[in-house]
Amino acid sequence: MFDRVRAHLAPDRHTEPAVGLFVDGPNVLRDEFDVDLDDLREVAGDLGRVGVIRLYLDEHATPGLIQAAEARGFEVVVTSGDVDVKLAVDATALACEETIDRLAIASRDTDFKPVLEYAGTTGLETVAIAPGSYGRSDALRNAADEAVTVDTDN
Repeated sequence: MFDRVRAHLAPDRHTEPAVGLFVDGPNVLRDEFDVDLDDLREVAGDLGRVGVIRLYLDEHATPGLIQAAEARGFEVVVTSGDVDVKLAVDATALACEETIDRLAIASRDTDFKPVLEYAGTTGLETVAIAPGSYGRSDALRNAADEAVTVDTDN
């Protein structure tokens, strides 16, 4: 009976793994995937205690999207070009810092495969988050320890 009661208590934030979530905005927040920021935040919370949660956007991002992301607790990083390089460098740097236990990348872009592979060599658990089954990358899924597909069929 103790286990049943304990399962309903709030999780212990000190023993849960710290998660770093990096979201490739232009590749994930597309109309055809119907993924929203709340979906991504929920996935991150299911993976553990959210330590870092960043949304990477290009210069074409609307002020409304930036405001909505910040209101949901995302750190927004806007780049003047392709977001892939900035996201990859930041995720790799965080993997070196040893401040998180799990690195999660939400994208369908195989450019992030080396980031997941490197993070794995540092001892981090890695997670590839796909924006629906249509947006799933087999390369990312196979490079990660775990793969999550955001289910938007509500």
